[in-house]
Amino acid sequence: MITLKAATGIAGLDDILSGGLSRSHVFLLEGQPGTGKTTIALQFLLAGAAIGERSLYITLSETERELRDGARSHGWELDDSIDIYELTPPESLLNAEHQQSLLYSSDLELGEATRQIFEVVEQIKPSRVIIDSLSEIRLLAQSSLRYRRQILAIKHYFARYDATVVLLDDLTTESLDKTVHSVAHGVIRLEELTPDYGAERRRLRVVKYRGQKYRGGFHDFTIMSDGIHVFPRLVAAEHRQRYQRTQLSSHIPQLDALLGGGIDSGSGTLILGPAGTGKSLISLVFAAAAVARGEKVGLFIFDEELGLLFHRMKGLGIDLQALQETGYLTIEQVDAAELSPGEFSHRVRRCVDDKHIKTVVIDSINGYQAAMPGENALILHMHELLLYLNRQGASTFMTVAQHGLVGDMRAPVDITYLADSVILLRYFEAMGQVRRAISVIKKRTGTHESTIREYRIDAQGLTIGAPLDAFQGVLRGVPEYHGESKPLMREEDA
Repeated sequence: MITLKAATGIAGLDDILSGGLSRSHVFLLEGQPGTGKTTIALQFLLAGAAIGERSLYITLSETERELRDGARSHGWELDDSIDIYELTPPESLLNAEHQQSLLYSSDLELGEATRQIFEVVEQIKPSRVIIDSLSEIRLLAQSSLRYRRQILAIKHYFARYDATVVLLDDLTTESLDKTVHSVAHGVIRLEELTPDYGAERRRLRVVKYRGQKYRGGFHDFTIMSDGIHVFPRLVAAEHRQRYQRTQLSSHIPQLDALLGGGIDSGSGTLILGPAGTGKSLISLVFAAAAVARGEKVGLFIFDEELGLLFHRMKGLGIDLQALQETGYLTIEQVDAAELSPGEFSHRVRRCVDDKHIKTVVIDSINGYQAAMPGENALILHMHELLLYLNRQGASTFMTVAQHGLVGDMRAPVDITYLADSVILLRYFEAMGQVRRAISVIKKRTGTHESTIREYRIDAQGLTIGAPLDAFQGVLRGVPEYHGESKPLMREEDA
């Protein structure tokens, strides 16, 4: 059955395009060489073949063999429903006596190229057509006026056959020429970015789509062994789900007391402190408590190798491997140098949606920031991701490592205003020892203790002591003692 839209065969791209490409129209897919135009074109034709449509790939730049080899690299075989037509120059042009370029340059040669295109279309009568690429036609035309007339002729010709046509442009000639933009029904632009370190990043944008609402802005995509994967930009406002808000315990009474009873479901918690203060441990304490309640948890680890994390946490009383084997804990190692922000948001979303996860741990935001082009982009991505998770009823725990160890502490990026709760960890010196202090400085969803408590990390895990009410200046790192007794934790308190 013929639908109103021609699906591209790429789920994320169809989502951005509200279902695909409008039938019987001409579209432009443009981008520098290597951005994935041919791969998208082949997936578009394969999607048509899957529903019994006849497709045609007209190539002026690649040979049929190159196209078929490229398809096989993704595990695809182009069957009889997909015809490939090589538009080659007349034999006279290959003769050494006729010193002309392989690219046509005269009126006669341009007309011959167009005639060949129309003839093969008459024979095959395809529903989907790819013309690759416009750079060759632009060189044939030699002038902007003739080029525009040629594109208009192609557009009106295909309209008679109800064919959906995608024109590929590699932007190697006259990249500022917007002739096809005004003629095409829609324009999709592909871009490739090369960061200072790590793999290249690719993104796309729908520049134009007449008479159709689409998802604007940039969207990350990757080229993988099975083809193009597009990750539509997350818009939290489009996802809302009803849930019962409850208070979640950490199973550590003193920590719950600091938090006014616990963490509320559907809220975001930021754990802030210098390196080594136990930020990961506290987030995993909540994760283990969630598994104990029978809830599913997702851990996204940026900074630490999983084998080391498993070994370290087991020594602190949390057996992550055993929790993982229950099926309630999903752990993903994230390489910030290889993963785009859009792909990360997509992975978190798929994990939450498909596995019904209700607790998400992102460790750490410092690692996530490494995947970002700038601080503003990080804040915008985190805003949408947190809002989405909150609306799904998921509790999110994020860690941020601050610069320095004691005294004036600074975070690489300030996202405290995005979090519903903020737990602050500090080192401080007392009685000739370096100790740790914990406090809750923010909780939107209710009251919390305003005290500062000492805590210790040992083989029993996390132990939290009484409030340090005899000290002043704990958060500065070098407090002053104003009490009569020693309120610090002793070994026997553990």
